[in-house]
Amino acid sequence: MIKKLQRNIFPSIIALSALSVSASAAFYSVSGLSKLFAGASFEVIIMAGSLEVAKLVIASLLYQYWDTINKLLRAYLSIAAVVLVLITSMGIYGFLSAAYQETYQKLVVNENQIEFLENKSKFYEDDVKRYDEELERISDNIATLSNAKASSIQVRDTTSSTGFRQTISTAELRLSQNRINVEEENRKNINAKRTVAADSLQSIKLDILALQNSSDTVGELGPLQYLSGLTGTPMDKIINILLLVIIFVFDPLAISLVIAANFAFDIANRKNLYGEPESQRDIFTDLDEEEDSWDDETWEDEEEDVNDIEVEFDQVEEEDWKVVDNEPEPKPVKIVQKGPSRHRVLFDDGKQRRVDKDDNIIKYL
Repeated sequence: MIKKLQRNIFPSIIALSALSVSASAAFYSVSGLSKLFAGASFEVIIMAGSLEVAKLVIASLLYQYWDTINKLLRAYLSIAAVVLVLITSMGIYGFLSAAYQETYQKLVVNENQIEFLENKSKFYEDDVKRYDEELERISDNIATLSNAKASSIQVRDTTSSTGFRQTISTAELRLSQNRINVEEENRKNINAKRTVAADSLQSIKLDILALQNSSDTVGELGPLQYLSGLTGTPMDKIINILLLVIIFVFDPLAISLVIAANFAFDIANRKNLYGEPESQRDIFTDLDEEEDSWDDETWEDEEEDVNDIEVEFDQVEEEDWKVVDNEPEPKPVKIVQKGPSRHRVLFDDGKQRRVDKDDNIIKYL
């Protein structure tokens, strides 16, 4: 019992691996096909699930009964298995591409929001620049008006011997002061507007920075964006290549593991003529030793000189001749191992021999 369990440990691991890969491939395929045919998703799930199970059964059936099954049925099942692999691959492609499109749509929305905010920030940047130019103009006006001084003028005066007298005019000074007060008020208003525009611009810049570093899109599509920038290839083309690589490995690997599990169990539980489990190492060792000994005996027989053979004719009497039945030749039971030109065959006497693969004695095995 323990030896049987030991023999089946590795085949069981292969079988579990095959089932895990097949189950995940079936899940992705069924999900993808249900999204492709969203109008009847439940019905598609039932149909695709049954086809996935049938595909694994077909793979095992073809391995177990390849030599005995009807050729027409074998051809149909082979074609059906290939078509089911293509259907599964199409479902996996649909599932993964839908997941990518969902994330890519988030990226598109994110980029559109960033573009909108950048246009808005450009508007506020223009306002801030315009307010700075206005403040600079006002500052120049105030500086010019501050240089205004009182001027000396002559006015008519009849009491003067010359008829004129010298006096100081402050009209220009008063006018400059009034103008300076107006410019100061304008500068105050423009400063307030510039502060609002600068605060809005800073808030928009922070929003842009937050969107650019959003974990939802950067974490998921960051590697693709890096590859796209590194190779100069659009992200859609890169993701398409990755999806094709995945689907060409995924489901064919599941089918290969199912066949490998069948083969491993067949080798581990193979029995000889007496119903005893065979040890492949012992079988091959015995066969090699038997073949070597047979070759040695054959060469020794061929090297024997015919002249050295002594026959005592006088001991042969006519009445001693009698018909003696030869021992029946051993009959082949099954093929233990197939080779390119010769097969290892188990005979009913319990021994294994090498037989030419085209020999008629194993034609119907």
